[in-house]
Amino acid sequence: MNAKNYNPIEEVLELIKAKGGWVNSHSHLDRAYSLTADTFALSNSYLKEKWHLVDDMKRKSSVDDIYFRMEKAITFMLEQGAQAIGSFIDCDEVIEDRSILAATRLKENYGKDIEIRFANQVLKGVIDPAARKWFDLSSDFVDIIGGLPAKDFGKEDEHLDILLTTAKAKNKLVHVHVDQFNTDEEIETEQLARKTIEHGMQGKVSAVHSISVAAHPRKYRYELYELIKQADMHIISCPTAWIDHNRTERLAPSHNSITPVDEMIPRGINVAFGTDNINDIYKPFSDGHLLTELRVMLESCHFYDVEKLAEIATDNGLKALGIQK
Repeated sequence: MNAKNYNPIEEVLELIKAKGGWVNSHSHLDRAYSLTADTFALSNSYLKEKWHLVDDMKRKSSVDDIYFRMEKAITFMLEQGAQAIGSFIDCDEVIEDRSILAATRLKENYGKDIEIRFANQVLKGVIDPAARKWFDLSSDFVDIIGGLPAKDFGKEDEHLDILLTTAKAKNKLVHVHVDQFNTDEEIETEQLARKTIEHGMQGKVSAVHSISVAAHPRKYRYELYELIKQADMHIISCPTAWIDHNRTERLAPSHNSITPVDEMIPRGINVAFGTDNINDIYKPFSDGHLLTELRVMLESCHFYDVEKLAEIATDNGLKALGIQK
């Protein structure tokens, strides 16, 4: 008689359910489902261009528009059995406080069904006076201080100092978008880890994406993992958001554009995951399926540890969001 077929993904799903359900550690709910036939062509634009191209959509969005988008995404997360979600929301002079108002309503209506943690998306940076104004205002509302040091190019250390000083004063966590361009020129994960230690914020900081880590030589990567451990820093991977990264002629170690989860987990680094953008100009084809994210991660990293995969999808995310120690 043939042995019974074993499907490891079924075991992973059973473990995720036993642990309370999925944890989507990184998303942008206020932009979810904002794609239109007219804006679809913008999806081919370079990432830094998209930071500005979303302004028109943001400017035209009412509180109700934003809320309905966020509600649609939350409803889908609940249908998948998610227990928690972390979402950045835009807070700047373009959208002003409309995402904050929509987020407040979302928490009031769905906070009993799913744990929701918000971070402020600083697409205008935090150094320009107008941008700093909205960063300071939103920092009182959000659960997590958000960052994007590449937006303040050349002043990344100052950007990180502002984030970490604010978070420490307000006793909040920090989630920072780093190393998003898949090149060994980027060392933002290292910069963030060093600043985390400098500000005494060990255990309270998450590096979001960190795809450029894999573009560095092995010696650098393994030294970086030790530094991340010293900083007790969390890593959040968003697999489908970066698997599409454009090829270049730049020489680098053979790798793909996914956070090197297979190297980080065995070294004791807390790695969580998320969907990132859903059906907007950043990720027009993304549908928010958490199992898809996990499948892309495990295949692209050749990481087949069933129990660790379940932890990435649950416990590790709860730690990164400050829901579970």
